[in-house]
Amino acid sequence: MSTMLTLMQSPGTYNGQENIHEIIESLLHLLQLKNAKLYLHSQQVANYAVSVAAKMRLPREEIERIRLGALLHDIGHLTVPNAVLAKMPYLSTRELSVFKNHCNAGSYMLENIACCQEIIPYIRYHHERWDGKGYPKRLKGVNIPLGARIIAVANHYDRFINPCTQNWVKTKDEAVRELWSQAGMIFDPDVVKAFVEALG
Repeated sequence: MSTMLTLMQSPGTYNGQENIHEIIESLLHLLQLKNAKLYLHSQQVANYAVSVAAKMRLPREEIERIRLGALLHDIGHLTVPNAVLAKMPYLSTRELSVFKNHCNAGSYMLENIACCQEIIPYIRYHHERWDGKGYPKRLKGVNIPLGARIIAVANHYDRFINPCTQNWVKTKDEAVRELWSQAGMIFDPDVVKAFVEALG
């Protein structure tokens, strides 16, 4: 039986900030208006990320930060034209540059919101790679925030397994084998191990 946790959580505060859930809800609503598939993808990634963080026995507060960061990991896509998103992954060099900027764009959206400061690194760095060949900063290994490493694995898996995305071409077993093949190169091996265990 899968150990994936449900996304739904009871209302409450996050580090004493009562408004972060309202802010997140508003931003997710904008994402839903732009692209319903992206909205569903964000929810799925958050579900996976929470399960991985729990499997790694992270503190509850950190699990919540990762959940919120995962929900907003693609919020920067609000700045990417739908025509570009629709062409993924077949983009020109210019279009790819626009797409890659979504990591920075998403973090810039939150930089003046006090209660969101701790989740900004997870949004900015979720496309970094374990081998240092990712973007936007080419961070390597443990220099990538753990929350971003977790979201990276969840994001990659969901893009290929979830029927709400356009790249639904792999079975669960194929997607898991791909994750294992990229552990230590693209992804943190410990995160991949925890993800596969959480997936069940």
